Amino acid sequence: MTAEKSLKEVLAAHAAGRLSTDDALDLISGLRIEQVGELARIDLGREMRCGIPEVVLAEGKETADLVSIMEHHCAAAGRCLATRVTPAQAEEVARAARAAGLSCRYEERARTLVLSNGREPAKSGGIVGILTAGTADIRVAEEARVVAEEMGCEVRTAYDVGAAGVHRLFPALKD
Repeated sequence: MTAEKSLKEVLAAHAAGRLSTDDALDLISGLRIEQVGELARIDLGREMRCGIPEVVLAEGKETADLVSIMEHHCAAAGRCLATRVTPAQAEEVARAARAAGLSCRYEERARTLVLSNGREPAKSGGIVGILTAGTADIRVAEEARVVAEEMGCEVRTAYDVGAAGVHRLFPALKD
C-alpha cells in the first residue's frame, strides 16, 4: 500500500467520523517521508509505525551526502544514528554538527555516530545481552550495543566468553 493511498484512507475515515482527530494525526505522522535533495528519502514515520527509528548506513556514502542526510534527519527527528562510519566521515559530520549546534558522539570501535539536539532515546524497557565467543567479534558487538541503546534498551555485554569451554560462559551468564 502506498503512503498516498494510506493517507487518503485515514482522511476518509476521519471525515466519516470513524477516526478521531488525534488518532488520524498519529496515523498520518507514521507515514512521514522526508526527501533530502536527490540523495535520500528519510522514513521519519518508521519509529511511530515500528517502534524503531530509521538508521543511516554510512558505508558507501560520500561524506558530503552523509552530512546532509544526518543533518536533515536530526533536524526532523531530534536524533540520528549512523552505522559503519569511517573516522574521516565522523570528523566531517562532527564539524557540521558543531556548526549546527548539535551534539555528536562517535564510537570508533563500533563505527557508529549519533547526532542529537538533546533528545534522548525513549526507554523501551528491553534488556539485550550481547556475548562474543572471541575478541574478533567485538567490533560488531559494539555496533549492536550502540544500536540497542539507541533503541532504548538496557544492554549487558560479555566479550571473549569462549566457544571451546562452556565453563568460560558461566561468569557472563551471572550478570
